[in-house]
Amino acid sequence: MKKLAPLMLAAALAAFLAPQAQAAGSTFPTPSGSKPVGTTIKVGSSGYDGGMQRFYGTGSLGSGGQNEDQGPIFQLADGATLKNVVLGAPAADGVHCLGTCTLTNVWWEDVGEDAATFKGTSSSQTMTISGGGARKASDKVFQHNGPGTMIIRNFQVDDFGKLYRSCGNCGTQHKRHVVLENITAFSPGKSLVGINTNYGDTARFSRIAIVGDSSKKISICDKYQGVTSGEPKKIGTGADSTNCLFKSSDITYR
Repeated sequence: MKKLAPLMLAAALAAFLAPQAQAAGSTFPTPSGSKPVGTTIKVGSSGYDGGMQRFYGTGSLGSGGQNEDQGPIFQLADGATLKNVVLGAPAADGVHCLGTCTLTNVWWEDVGEDAATFKGTSSSQTMTISGGGARKASDKVFQHNGPGTMIIRNFQVDDFGKLYRSCGNCGTQHKRHVVLENITAFSPGKSLVGINTNYGDTARFSRIAIVGDSSKKISICDKYQGVTSGEPKKIGTGADSTNCLFKSSDITYR
């Protein structure tokens, strides 16, 4: 048997070890099955348990693009709960929440237009995302159009534009709030939060871990001047005592 030259041996050993040396990314569950969705599933106050099946769009919900007028896979009424769901590709406009709602253990394998959009009209409404994760969001993961508070906790995001964005140019604007607790964000990503300070938005952060971003390119909290038409203007970034509420100890890098 012919012996390998030392350089060839070193190259072969490096190739063998390379996959094991890569940093671990987000960990997603294996779906229990797959279910095509051609018409939006409307969820009432009794809630919906997907049994960890993968739901994906077909027909008008199957473009997989970034069009702003796509329908959602799930539409949640005020007071509804959605749990144990995996959204596959194409995911259309993900989930629409029409008031207070809760998403528990919901996973987006490949975010479409947005993963979920918070609508509604009451300043007291709350959208809670508890557990789960999202990957491959070229733009936003969570879009906040109505008033109220969005809570994102125990969540992981991987390869994303923005994890959360308070609508920058909705025809009707509101004061909006977001709370992020125990979030793990895997690079690449652009920013965790974008808010409109001129409307009094706030963002609170605790136990945020950012993985694979040693140069700290992922922005924590971007500030915009929101508008009702045209494009919002970015006016700043970083912590303050009024809108972007966090301390350096709330953010860890690994």
